[in-house]
Amino acid sequence: MKQRVFSGIQPSGVPTLGNYLGAIRNWVPLQDTHDAIYCVVDLHAITQPFDPKQLAAQTREMAAALIACGLDPERCVLFVQSHVHAHARLAWIFNCVARLGWLNRMTQFKDKAGKDREAASSGLYVYPNLMAADILAYHATLVPVGDDQKQHLELANDIAQKFNHDFGAEFFPAIEPLIQGVAARVMSLRDGTKKMSKSDASDQSRINLTDDADAVALKIRRARTDPEPLPESAAGLEGRAEARNLVGILAAVAGATPEAVLRDHGGKGFSEFKEVLAEALVAHLTPIQAEMKRLLGDPGAVDAALRLGAERARAVADPIMTEAERLVGFLPR
Repeated sequence: MKQRVFSGIQPSGVPTLGNYLGAIRNWVPLQDTHDAIYCVVDLHAITQPFDPKQLAAQTREMAAALIACGLDPERCVLFVQSHVHAHARLAWIFNCVARLGWLNRMTQFKDKAGKDREAASSGLYVYPNLMAADILAYHATLVPVGDDQKQHLELANDIAQKFNHDFGAEFFPAIEPLIQGVAARVMSLRDGTKKMSKSDASDQSRINLTDDADAVALKIRRARTDPEPLPESAAGLEGRAEARNLVGILAAVAGATPEAVLRDHGGKGFSEFKEVLAEALVAHLTPIQAEMKRLLGDPGAVDAALRLGAERARAVADPIMTEAERLVGFLPR
């Protein structure tokens, strides 16, 4: 039996190059090697300020982007989180299993809440419990994540173990992170020490999957670099965050290693290298953008695919959820 993989992405704007190279692209081959379940996590999206008038449209747009990037609703289960009620039902049980001390150690809450933690939503605080429910509602055992999410997976395992202990059953499985890809962590074009993010105030910090050729070229030309030429080996990138980021991006797009990129471009100045990088990005993203545009021109087809995905997801999650509720005592044993 294939191992079950689960991952999700928030519908909080158009995916960035970082979302694509660091996550989405790596999900595609898992459709053929694993039992792959992916969702647009709209429940997570409302833990921070959002526009309810735009949420449904952004959810469809994200689904179209995922399909355009290579996710096939016939080869994986692709759906919207809120359309499968097991997520919210299991999250409440996990809210009662998880300990406050565990949540207090979550660094991502501190980062996202900022200085005014008292004004943050309680949903943001218990976000990791919902993430655990997302995975464990399907008994998934592998989650393709970046390094920044590994702490949440550790918490999910703690919750699963405590549930099993408290209710006397080896019910929820252990989860393992699956970290893939040359460019597993794409950084900001304005600050190579920070992750590329949809939430960054500056649009110049990221490449959006919908950016046209001119926008991509301009952003790459403006990307922050240092005055030294590219080194001839990866060791020479030490302490040069922006250079490492741009080399890593070209390596990921070209299907090469950073070492191979530097063999070809070591010694060159950044102005020349940036032209090569921009051309490679445009060539890579153009087919994705065309397919995304086609899909959004037929929103009914996207919605139909998501409905079918939700039905398939419920077929997996509902029996697991029923047994979890039986173990808790909501249903007779």
